[in-house]
Amino acid sequence: MKLVTYLREESDQLAILVDNQLYNTQDLHPNLPGNMQMFLLMWEDVIDIAKEADAQLKAGKHVGIATPIPVDRVTLMAPVPFPNSCRDGYAFRQHVASARRNRRVEMIAEFDQFPVFYFTNHNAIQGPGNVYCMPDHFDKLDFELEAAIVICKAGRNIPAEEADEYIGGFMIMNDMSARTLQMDEMKLNMGPCKGKDFSTVIGPMLVTPDELAPLLTDPKPGHTGNAYNLKMTCHVNGVQVSEGNMGDMDWTFAEIIQRCSYGANIMPGDVIGSGTVGTGCFLELNGTGKLNNPDYPEQWLQEGDVVELEIEGLGKLTNTIVAEESDFSILKLKK
Repeated sequence: MKLVTYLREESDQLAILVDNQLYNTQDLHPNLPGNMQMFLLMWEDVIDIAKEADAQLKAGKHVGIATPIPVDRVTLMAPVPFPNSCRDGYAFRQHVASARRNRRVEMIAEFDQFPVFYFTNHNAIQGPGNVYCMPDHFDKLDFELEAAIVICKAGRNIPAEEADEYIGGFMIMNDMSARTLQMDEMKLNMGPCKGKDFSTVIGPMLVTPDELAPLLTDPKPGHTGNAYNLKMTCHVNGVQVSEGNMGDMDWTFAEIIQRCSYGANIMPGDVIGSGTVGTGCFLELNGTGKLNNPDYPEQWLQEGDVVELEIEGLGKLTNTIVAEESDFSILKLKK
């Protein structure tokens, strides 16, 4: 099942997507809520109703009083527009190893011992469309090609062997990054903070795990949880700059959930990102290029760039980089 949130009369409306047509959830069945927040809170009571409506729509049957709405006629929001929290993991060994190699430092042994994550600004979650950036953000502005999940039921101290049951669905994530701000902050062993908190993009839809079942694959040796063979790409202005696979995650989402929930409650509506896939950002690509050729021309995102992240089965997430009408700089305030 593919769930979409779109803007309807200045509010967020939840719909099921079938054959490029949207069907408002509350029009499919009176017990289905009309927004994602309530859908996640009521997950165990409503998911079977929604899946049955989805199956009937796919079979070409009319369901409830729902009228199909072409998806290209609405303004899409983030599938989970108001998450309780947003964590981002560090699951792809290839990306970590390449980034450290490019900085001429050894691979860190702790990567293979436990998964890590950081909290980012859940109030900066957005969906497809414009990403508004301040002047300092354009100092080495970067994309990050990732997958993300949303939690669909509350839990605490969840073992990895059970953790996939807490995943409501999968999305594409673009963890936008202002690298100069990020690197300045992390010299103080703090952050990432201002280098990350201006925009995290998720979308364009939330895809439930059953939809991806044919693409299940084995996790990496020694790891626990579901893995998926899903091709991942990024294009900037129509030119492919990155390619990876979600199956290359070393730490599974189940293992990340296990760590997130240790001594802490996770709640319906919590979003968790995978971290960057190998080759999945300009920081890594530029570093690799310069390692091989000192004259390699660095590339960063610029005003007007169109960024398209695509993951097999999860759709295509498209954003345009837009400059805020401001010349205010916090970098210029440095003492």
